[in-house]
Amino acid sequence: MWRLLSLLTALVLTSPVNAQFGETMQAIEALVDEAMPTSSAPGLAYAVVERGTVQASARGEMLLGSGRAVTADTPFQLGSISKSFTAMAVMQLVEAGEVSLDAGISTYLEEFNGQAGAAITVRELLSHTSGYSTLQGNQSHTDQTGGSDELAARVNRLAELVPAAQRGQRWWYSNANYLILGRLVEVVSGATFADYIESEILEPAGMNSSFVADGEVHETIATGHPPWFTGRRPVADRRTSRVMAPAGGVIASAADVARYLAIMTNGQDDLISAESKALMLQPANVASPFYGLGWFIDVENGDAYHTGLSPGVETIAALSLSEGRGVVVLVNASSGMGFGLTADLLSGIPAIALDDPYVSVGSQLSAKLFFVMLMSLPVFFVAGIVGAWLLRAGLRAKSGVSGHFSLWFPLLTTGTMSWAFLSLVPNLFSVPLNTLSLYQPDMVILLIASSVTGLALAVFRLGVFYLGRNEQIQA
Repeated sequence: MWRLLSLLTALVLTSPVNAQFGETMQAIEALVDEAMPTSSAPGLAYAVVERGTVQASARGEMLLGSGRAVTADTPFQLGSISKSFTAMAVMQLVEAGEVSLDAGISTYLEEFNGQAGAAITVRELLSHTSGYSTLQGNQSHTDQTGGSDELAARVNRLAELVPAAQRGQRWWYSNANYLILGRLVEVVSGATFADYIESEILEPAGMNSSFVADGEVHETIATGHPPWFTGRRPVADRRTSRVMAPAGGVIASAADVARYLAIMTNGQDDLISAESKALMLQPANVASPFYGLGWFIDVENGDAYHTGLSPGVETIAALSLSEGRGVVVLVNASSGMGFGLTADLLSGIPAIALDDPYVSVGSQLSAKLFFVMLMSLPVFFVAGIVGAWLLRAGLRAKSGVSGHFSLWFPLLTTGTMSWAFLSLVPNLFSVPLNTLSLYQPDMVILLIASSVTGLALAVFRLGVFYLGRNEQIQA
């Protein structure tokens, strides 16, 4: 059966497209012509599927300046689209009678016995209603050894956490949920997560250019390019992350993801039953009105989708549940602050493919001005230090309440700014600063530089004043 399925999904990629499909592809190509230059993305691959007929295309380079062309078969790290694969693996185990969606996770993972999260159900993990917060799922660890047991080690750590909210009460997107589910797949199946996904989903689906992160560097993968001061540079560390595989480590080409989307929209029993597919693609519960099991749900438009973000790579896969359409977009670049925006590619292509409304993000002038301000702050503060020294006589002449206020108030303001830059901003992103630096390295450098130079200016002015006053008193 699996060989037949692989053959059929391969055949759809060579089927002739109808006239309407051709018009859709022409509209997408026109959008790519307009949006790709402003995105500064080195490469792009996308594919559209409609009732089993697939068309794929690609532009640009795998690595900036390399001349190695991106093709429809070039693998990209899918990021959080991988969660849908993990969810499908769990549904396979449910259909095999080995897992129950409403059983507590401690039923399968003994490390949760006696822990605060023991009663969290498999369904709650799949739907992000477990109570684990986004920040809990993004916390940095030092357990990425590359060994086959590092997912088990990470989940052991997660088992010791107290969820930030009561289970089943609120929706909170968290990688923690899918790391735990990945470990569930390992324990119940007896195989590593990578081996299970590759043997039970990727190979049967004919996804021959795809695999699961194994902690190694693969030259065949499109290299990610994070923003770098209005431009781009390739990621320094190109190793794949084995421990994050269940939440973001499936690596696949646009053509292969199209095969996967064709399976998800065919209404047939194959990798999983049609009933299980329908369950995955509908709101999971009252606390999760816009997320199913591994998929976001757009109830208004009747679509399901999932985005993905890896260092320097952005992706999206989307399905029209009523029209039997699907689309995937893979870009080896991530958006900067107002510069190099990828949103028109990642939102515009799916909108055209699924016949949904879309409005361009525009020039994002306010974001650009904020980023330029960030670039200017360290220069301004360093200039202030130089100026404070050159004008030290006037600084030392300050006296009275107003004079001392003008000396100490900058320490309060720059201290508040530093707190906002180094603590508040990471909390807004729900990610530690060192992890944020993998995705927005230029912004993190500017946040740190502004904080350090701002505090340095305030302290330097105080030093010039008080040291100078002491010298005058001694004289």
